[in-house]
Parts: sequence; structure tokens; C-alpha cells
Amino acid sequence: MNSERARIAALYGGLLVMAGVLLMAIVYLLVSEGVYASIGTAVAPAVPASRMDASVTAPMLPSSDWARATTLEPGQIAVARKVSTAAGDAALSQLLTVSGVSLAVYSALSVALAWWMAGRVLRPVGVITARARRLSGSNLHERLALKAPPGELKELADTFDGMLDRIQELVAARQRFAANAAHELRTPLAVQRAAAEIGLADDPPPEKVAWIRDKLIDTATSSERLIEGLLLLAVSDEGLRRRERVALDETTTTVTEALAAEAKERSISVEVTARPVTVEGDAVLLDHLVHNLVANALRHNHPGGTVRVRVGPDGLEVANTGPVVDPATVPLLFEPFRRARARRHAPGEGAGLGLSIVASVARAHGGDAGASANLGGGLTARVVLPTRPPEARAQGRDTGRVPAAGAQWR
Repeated sequence: MNSERARIAALYGGLLVMAGVLLMAIVYLLVSEGVYASIGTAVAPAVPASRMDASVTAPMLPSSDWARATTLEPGQIAVARKVSTAAGDAALSQLLTVSGVSLAVYSALSVALAWWMAGRVLRPVGVITARARRLSGSNLHERLALKAPPGELKELADTFDGMLDRIQELVAARQRFAANAAHELRTPLAVQRAAAEIGLADDPPPEKVAWIRDKLIDTATSSERLIEGLLLLAVSDEGLRRRERVALDETTTTVTEALAAEAKERSISVEVTARPVTVEGDAVLLDHLVHNLVANALRHNHPGGTVRVRVGPDGLEVANTGPVVDPATVPLLFEPFRRARARRHAPGEGAGLGLSIVASVARAHGGDAGASANLGGGLTARVVLPTRPPEARAQGRDTGRVPAAGAQWR
């Protein structure tokens, strides 16, 4: 910061010195123009007059000074001119001396004032720099809270505080994510260890070995799903590496068709209304987004319930029936490992990453994801993505309700 302070002080000090030099030059020019005439006017009355001779007047003196119409001898004219010139030179020399001393003092004071002002102006920058050097994971809660009048530096300090807020939230979210992921991964490992150490001890019968094998396979499958979800979340958080035109309506139709068997098994009817929508993005991530929304709507439902899927220019909406959801907990469902109900470790229970993956994929595509609790139970999830006008394939076409065999699956 000292270098910046020196540059600012040199800049403003130099400007002030230049202004002083310019002012001194102007004063000198204005004074030198009239000093000889003024001195001549003062000297002329002191020279005695001898005779009237209009042809021998002192040309250097203005006629108004000769109101008495007096004349001077040639010798007297030379004396008057010499006295006036000497007095004028002395006055200008004195003026230059005084002006030079004044300019030197003024320059020193200007540089000192510029250095002091530069320090005051850059003081908030020094505070920001010192705070940035001290920042670490243990004191991210500290803020500048700069008390200063509105201005660029105040805005800079407030922006720095806002950045620290976002960093603190991000670090806290990552810490929670790491802790939850470790917990989720430790649970199946503990189950596998217990099954191997306890269940296979003392030469168990074949029936028990078969049960333990199935248990280990189920646990391994859950771990694989959890790891796949974590990897997918990490990939979507990194952003899109490629973009292509994706027909969101066709993707939704394909995904819901693939989940038709699970819907039938759970006795849940699925209604789909799709209008042509094309987005720029990653087809694989968008497929996971739709799959997670529809799969969540099926799994957090009750037998005989319904799932309604709607695709249009305003985005993707998936609504389902099911248990009553507290509206206050809805925003938390988009955080990793958050569930509407406590974990029961039941077969097929998810890891709590479904909606967090949806939100991450939506952000990667420049969109947004949200949800609201339904009256009577269930949830309505909405995803808004930047869309492009559909191609000729979709002009004037509405896929209506899918599949072609009817408007519902059971």
C-alpha cells in the first residue's frame, strides 16, 4: 500500500506544485507589465522642471503624468529613466525571491498534505488487506463493518463482507456435506462388518449364510447408489463441460416410461402433460434431474396416490400425493442428506440426495429449482430452465398426455 500511497502523494503533490508555479508565473508577468510605468509615475514629479520643450519629453512616461506640462533636460530624462529601471529591477528581483521562497514552502506543505490525505484515503484498503491476511477457517465469521461515509471504499468494504458471508456459507455447507457423507458411508460399512463378524461366526448353517449374503448384497447396492449420487452431485456442481440441444419434453416422456413398472408396483397413477421445450445443456444431467423428481414423487407417496408431471415453456413441474410436509422444512429438502422424515433404514430408502442433485443440475444450467407443500399432503417441485424456441419437429405439436396407450399408468 505504501507504493500506492507514494504514487498518489506524488500525483497530488505535483499537481499542487504545478499550480503554484503557474500562479507565480502569472503574478510575475502581470506585475512586470506595469511595475516600470508605476515607478516612473512616482519618480517624475520628483525631477525639477526647467523649461518648456515639447520635443524633449521622456518617452517612457505617460502623458497623464505631465499634467503640469513640464519638460526635462536631456540629462534629467536619463536620470529619471535610470532610477525607474533600477527600482523596477529591484522590485522584480525582490518579487522573484519572495515568490521562490514561498513556492518552496508551499511545495513542501503540498507534498506533506498530499501524503497525509493519501494515507487517510487508503486506510480502509489497509484494513481490508490486514483482515484478508488474517482470514482462515477459524475466523470466517469476522467482518470489516467499515464505518465510513458512502463512497467507493465503503462499497468495497461492504462487498468484501458480502463475499465473506458467501464463503462462510459455502464452507459450512461443504463441512456438513462431508460429515453427512462420512456418516452415510460409515453406516453400510458397519452393517457389512457386523454381518461378516457376527453372522458368519461359529460355522453358521447354509440358510443363515444365504441370508447374510443377501444382506451384504443389499448393503453394497445401497452404498453404490450413495456413491453414484455423490459423484453426480460433484459433477453437476462443477458446471457444464458441454452443451447440446435437448428436448426436455422427450426426455421427460422417456424417463416416466422407464419408471412405469415401479409406478405399477406401488399402485400409483402417473399423469404426464408435455409440450415441446428445447433447452441447451447436458442430456445426461437433465435425464438425472427428471428421474430424481419423478422417482421421489413415486417413493414418497402412498398406494393409490397420483403423480402429475407437466412440461412447458415455464419449466418442469412434478406434483404428488403423499404424507403431509411441513412448509417450513421444504427449503431444507434441497440440501444434501435432508429428508422429510427421519431415516428408517428400510429397503429402497434413498440417501437424501435426490432434490439436492436436482437443484445442482438446475444451477449448472442457469436455472432454479423450488418446491411447495401441497394441501392435504405431498409436494410440488418446480424446475425453471432457460429455454430455446423448439425446432420444426415441435411446431404446432403438443405431445399431450403420454404414454400413447393412455393418460395414466398404474
